Amino acid sequence: MAEKHPLQRLQSPAIHGFSPILHLLGLSSFIYSFKWLSDNPNPINESYGWHFQYLTILGLTVATLAFTCGLLADLTSSTTLFYIKNMLSICATPLEVLISILYWSLRIYDRNLVIPEWAQLPFQADISFHAVPSLVLTLDLLFLSPPWTISTIGAMGLSTFLAFSYWFFVEQCFQHNGFYPYPIFEMVGTSGRIGLFTMSAVIMTGSTVALKVVYAKVNGKVEEGGKGEALDEGSVSEQIDAYTKEAKYIAQSQGGPRGGGDKQDQKPMDESSVKEQAAAYAKEANYIAKSQT
Repeated sequence: MAEKHPLQRLQSPAIHGFSPILHLLGLSSFIYSFKWLSDNPNPINESYGWHFQYLTILGLTVATLAFTCGLLADLTSSTTLFYIKNMLSICATPLEVLISILYWSLRIYDRNLVIPEWAQLPFQADISFHAVPSLVLTLDLLFLSPPWTISTIGAMGLSTFLAFSYWFFVEQCFQHNGFYPYPIFEMVGTSGRIGLFTMSAVIMTGSTVALKVVYAKVNGKVEEGGKGEALDEGSVSEQIDAYTKEAKYIAQSQGGPRGGGDKQDQKPMDESSVKEQAAAYAKEANYIAKSQT
């Protein structure tokens, strides 16, 4: 079983438990969405760019790749696939949150802004396309992933790159097709589209920051110079020694962690609590020694 980051809530990758269940359920929904596109063709199927003209489908594709890697990592205990899943999720999760925010807010205001009359979706497909991806990816982040290390500046750069790359692709498709995938693009004009994509980059950046804050609320914060940042060799050795000594001290004295009071004033711990506490510190030392993060 792969070593779990100390702040990661549940074991992943894992052959049993919540991890494979979530990845399998998510992939089932994603596959259903793609199958719905195949079973219900419309003019987009024959146009330049296919359904990839839609930000929804681009986000769904990245989400599918991420969860495919996640499920394969569960089945094989591959740390490489788990790492790839986490890297893809840094892009896919805030992107899907952005899609959900934009789609449902515009749909509530006027559904014709985002869906042409010939492309109306039934409720089940609508939820599968525009709600499930952001939900399952957020659950994966909060419970099955290590904390993100991307900075706010990095998130802003990634979001801006994706937003304006998508704009470039949409304009290329328009040159071939003579129409935009979302009706709102036609309604607002060039200056309006610039505003929309700029706003999208800002919202996606905000989503990344907000997800990091929620992660810290759920799982705790990454300690500076500790679990979240790479340590130099001297700091790694010091951290390992500290945790190892603490584990030995607890095992030998059957007292709580040293904290400022005299040993004789500390209430003895029962045997099971001693073993659990010692194991926790030993595991922390082992994790740092292996990952240096």
